[in-house]
Amino acid sequence: MHLHDLTQFLSELKENNNRPWFLWNKPRYDILRAEFADVLAQLIRELGKFDPAVGACNPKKAMFRFQRDTRFANDKTPYKTHFSAGIAPGDKRRPSAGAGPTYYFHIEANGTLLLGAGEYLPPAPRLKAIREHVVNDATGFAKMLKNKHLRETYGDLRHDEGKLQRPPKGFDPDHPLIDYLKLKSYFVWKEVPLDLSAPDKLVPQLAQGFKDAFALVTWLRSVPETFEDTE
Repeated sequence: MHLHDLTQFLSELKENNNRPWFLWNKPRYDILRAEFADVLAQLIRELGKFDPAVGACNPKKAMFRFQRDTRFANDKTPYKTHFSAGIAPGDKRRPSAGAGPTYYFHIEANGTLLLGAGEYLPPAPRLKAIREHVVNDATGFAKMLKNKHLRETYGDLRHDEGKLQRPPKGFDPDHPLIDYLKLKSYFVWKEVPLDLSAPDKLVPQLAQGFKDAFALVTWLRSVPETFEDTE
């Protein structure tokens, strides 16, 4: 992928985030979007080598929409200023779609690459199920947290991505894992500068980063499924 062209496009869009500018530059966007889909196709093949559950994902369905949902936002700019994707079994990359753990990354205008994995702000029934599994599988959860590759690459679960001030209702406030039970997301991520001079390194870098998070993904997949009462 032409990373220089991508970051240049995103930087210009950041300064001209309006529909006329975008329409005038849409041919550039279309080329970059096609290249991004190729990156995702390569990445999915690499992920399938250690995680067969995502090996058949559709790269085009992994890409997030570039248009922003401005209906309830104070910021009415119409376009995102990053390219992003989420990879999950069955192409269900959104929490509301029952995605479960997802591999996520995005590329920002300033040349920053953010990559991570896990469950970000899952729906209430799923969040409760995860918390209950932390209690019921405390040993397995603690073992996952100590995974060498997870710790070296990401450190701990992200405690800054939403956390309750008090213990969640129904859970023992003196539980040894109470800090983790307060989390609203069970996710790891990191930010690194893109190597714009070596675009061929992007897919291997992402694949290795996601492989390092596989212990968390595997543990989250062991959480019993929940079904919301629709009556």
